[in-house]
Amino acid sequence: MNSIEYRSNQGQLYFFNFSPWRMMQIESFFYAPNNQKYICKTLEEALSKGLDKESNIFIYGVIDFPEVEYFAKENNMTIYRIEDAFIRSVALGSGFAKPYSLSIDSRGIYFDPRKPSDLEYILENHNFSNELLERAKKIREEVVASKFSKYNHLSHQEIEIDKKQYEKVILVTGQVEDDMSIKFGAFGLNNSDLLEMVKEQNPKAYIIYKPHPDVLSGNRIGTIPKEITDRCANEVQTNVSIDSCIAVSDEIHTLTSGAGFDALLRGKAVFTYGMPFYAGWGLTTDYRKCERRTRTLTLDKLVGATLILFPRYISPKTGKFCEVEQTLNELKEEQEHYFNNIFYRYKVNIKGYLLPRVRKTVRMLLKPFKLKI
Repeated sequence: MNSIEYRSNQGQLYFFNFSPWRMMQIESFFYAPNNQKYICKTLEEALSKGLDKESNIFIYGVIDFPEVEYFAKENNMTIYRIEDAFIRSVALGSGFAKPYSLSIDSRGIYFDPRKPSDLEYILENHNFSNELLERAKKIREEVVASKFSKYNHLSHQEIEIDKKQYEKVILVTGQVEDDMSIKFGAFGLNNSDLLEMVKEQNPKAYIIYKPHPDVLSGNRIGTIPKEITDRCANEVQTNVSIDSCIAVSDEIHTLTSGAGFDALLRGKAVFTYGMPFYAGWGLTTDYRKCERRTRTLTLDKLVGATLILFPRYISPKTGKFCEVEQTLNELKEEQEHYFNNIFYRYKVNIKGYLLPRVRKTVRMLLKPFKLKI
C-alpha cells in the first residue's frame, strides 16, 4: 500500500506522446486505487474514451498538442508535462533502464526556460524551513559520498594530470544534440560550439571533454568531429564516471547538462552557456540571463527544491512511492551489485545494447502501418 498519494493520479488519466513501452516503464508513478489510464494519440480518441473536465492530462516531454491544450484551457484543466528527474537509474534511459525519479510538471518543463516550470516556481518562491535545509544538506552529502549522478553505470577512477603545466583543469560536458534541453535551452549552440568557445577563452587550461553516455552508447546523436576534439581538448574521457571527471577539475563548462548540477553539489565552479534549471540563482557563472529568476539561493536551497520538493520517487525494489532517501539507499545497493556481479552487469549492458536496436528495427517495420512503439 502506497502511503504517498498524488491528487493528479486520481480518476481518469489520459496520456499523450506515450508508447506502450514508455507507459510500461513509468506506470508506477501514476498509481492510485481504481484509477484508469488511457494512451491516446489525438483529442478525438481521448474524448471517445471518456475525457472530460474532471480528467487528468499528461504529455511526455515538451511536444505540442494544440487541440488537447485548447481543450484543457477551455475547461480550466491542468496539463502535466513528464520528464526524467535528476537521480534516474544505474544504467541509461536510452537502454530501457527504468527510472526511479520523475518530473511531473503542471506549469511547463524544467529544461525549457522559455516559460516557468514547477521547479523554477519552487526555487523562486518557496520558504525553505531549517528542517528542510538540514535534510537537503544530508542528501547532498550522501549523493557526493556515493558518487551519484543521473546515470550510475560507469566506474570511478582517479584521473591523473600534471596540473603544474596548466593554469587550471576544465571539464566540458557533451550532450545529446537532438535533446529538447538543447533545442530550447542552449540558444542554438551545440557540443562543438561549446568546446571551441571554452578553448578560445581558456588557452592555457587542461581541457577534458566528456561525451554524453547516451551518445557513447550509440543510442543518440552528438558526436564531435575528431578534428575539433584534437584541437580543443587535451583528453576525451569515455570510460569513467562523471564524478571522476568532476573530481579532477577546477571548473565545469556546460550548455544545459545536469552534470553542472552534479558539479555544484561537489563544490566546483560551474559555467553555463545555455539556461539550465540551476542557472540564474547566484550559484553559477552564466552567459545568459533569465529575468524571472530574481532570487539568490544557497546550495542547500537548490538541493531542497531539486531533489526533495519537486520530483516523484519510487523504490527500486518495490516500485512503490517513497522519499528520495529510500531511493538513494536502494540505488546504492543496486550500483554495488552492478559493479561487483559480472553476470548482472553483463545482463544490464546487453539489454541496454540490444533493446534500443530491436525497437528501432521494429519501428521501421511498423512505419508503413503508422503504428508507434
